[in-house]
Amino acid sequence: MRMLRNTITHILNGLAGISFLVMVILTCWQVFTRYILQDPSTWSEELVGYLFAWASLLGASIVTSERGHMNIPIIVEKFGASGQRLLNCLGEVIAFLFSATILVFGGIQITTLAMGQMTSSLGVPIGVFYIILPLCGVLNMFYTILNIADILKGQTSEKEAA
Repeated sequence: MRMLRNTITHILNGLAGISFLVMVILTCWQVFTRYILQDPSTWSEELVGYLFAWASLLGASIVTSERGHMNIPIIVEKFGASGQRLLNCLGEVIAFLFSATILVFGGIQITTLAMGQMTSSLGVPIGVFYIILPLCGVLNMFYTILNIADILKGQTSEKEAA
């Protein structure tokens, strides 16, 4: 399972990096077309917005894989080892429920709904860009299950689990 986790995380890092690189290139293209050619590129501006959302959601999945999501360690550290394990598992369960409800269920709903709407400049169904919501939701759920297993084995961080 560790190898699968590392492979998926490696792919996510690559996709997020490529997304960021494409955003930089497209933003430079926007500046060039607007100020040098005096003919702004509308499609690139729209695509940068969608790529930003993709990079953010992919980054959130990477953070989930590393158990780096928000927590309040000052409270957790006041408990003993079993209390810390319980609170860490509770945090993962909350992340799992959020991912299942908002990202997967809500993401499928909005993606399906948006398939009938076209983007203004690209002419692509908006749902194509929203598909990242349920995809990252499933990835987050996968990671939270692995995180809970690691916590129950007594591993306190992702680096320790590797």
